[in-house]
Amino acid sequence: MMSIPELFICPISLELFKDPVTLCTGLTYDRSSIQKWLAAGNLTCPVTMQKLDDPITMVPNHTLRHLITQWLQMGTQTQNSNHSDDHCVLETATIDSLASVKHVLKSNEFGFKSKVLALEKITSSPSTDYLLLQLGYLPLLLELVFGLVPEARVLLISEEYYCIKFVELALSCVLMLLPLGVELDSLNMLKEERKLSSFEVLLACGSTFIRINLCRLIEAVSASDSSSSSRRKRLCIVLGKHRGILNQLVQLILHPNDSEEEAADAAIRALSALSSFEENIESLVRNGMVNGLVTYITRTVKRERSLAPLATAIIERLLGVESAREELLNSNSNNGTSGNGIHALVKMVFRVSWSDVEDDHEHHRGSESAVSSLLIVCSDSLSAREEAISAGALTQLLLLMQSQCSSSTKAKARKLLKLLRTKWSQDSKQFISMV
Repeated sequence: MMSIPELFICPISLELFKDPVTLCTGLTYDRSSIQKWLAAGNLTCPVTMQKLDDPITMVPNHTLRHLITQWLQMGTQTQNSNHSDDHCVLETATIDSLASVKHVLKSNEFGFKSKVLALEKITSSPSTDYLLLQLGYLPLLLELVFGLVPEARVLLISEEYYCIKFVELALSCVLMLLPLGVELDSLNMLKEERKLSSFEVLLACGSTFIRINLCRLIEAVSASDSSSSSRRKRLCIVLGKHRGILNQLVQLILHPNDSEEEAADAAIRALSALSSFEENIESLVRNGMVNGLVTYITRTVKRERSLAPLATAIIERLLGVESAREELLNSNSNNGTSGNGIHALVKMVFRVSWSDVEDDHEHHRGSESAVSSLLIVCSDSLSAREEAISAGALTQLLLLMQSQCSSSTKAKARKLLKLLRTKWSQDSKQFISMV
């Protein structure tokens, strides 16, 4: 008789699954077993003890049911043919191997070096991705990364090699599994204060690779499908209101060294994801995002493949808040690292070098966002209009209108030109006839 792979055993009954269903935590149980658990008044996941936000919903795990059916059929074929079925042995060995790796990751008996070696085995075999998901690796890895005990944080801060390597591999695996999951509510554990604190520590003390992947995780959470959009939105709002996490994202943008410019780009993408939720706007402004974005644009606008257009689009979203407009104007008198807010936006209106940019859509979006942002701040501020003119906004706008930009961008550019008209010098009047 073949031994049953751990993947096929219900954690409650410890017997072969008959009707596997997945809860909102991402873990799978036999339907009859979990129904008895819930009927007894339990409102938590039996394995993780995480509170079930939606204890009623049980999603049939068709992938696992299919794997079990295949395994049973191959076992029958092996018995009938009286010889070993290589494919059956291979499948069972793979499942048993993944179960063994999971045991190493869960056990406190193994140190970070052993866990790193275990993770390297599974990350080198992409064909096992769905098995990893069904075996419950996603919630396990999230718990291991964001449930760091104080001792592990000390190792991280002291740059202990295997601790850092473990977190790097675990985060890579999480990002690999996220697109495969239908129900990804195991991400809800990140709303816990202890997990958020670990998130902040990892952003502050982790390697560049860890920081980049944390930013990518924020992106992945925001890129929801319709089935889980409301739950992911709530998580994005929690992340977008956490002062420590936002502060670390700003620091990534403000103070990158040559090897961390990629991390600054990743932080820009993460902020774009967070700013897509209206509930986060005031929190982003309050935590210095305008200053950080202006600094990024000033520093990278001439860089090839810069995300300055995306940063400009984020500024446009933030300017709906009065304090954001004030921060942008105040940056004009800041001679430090933040740069000049109005000047940064004027530079983004049009750049000749953008004709060589691969993503022409990004180029035009940056121009339109810059013009829209200038319209917002110049409408109510005489000093902003004066600053825009001195920064060369008139020339930039005219060049933009002669380019291949969209009709909506040209309409906004024309409106901004008219707004600035009262401050034109006598020599600038010749430009009016060109509008």
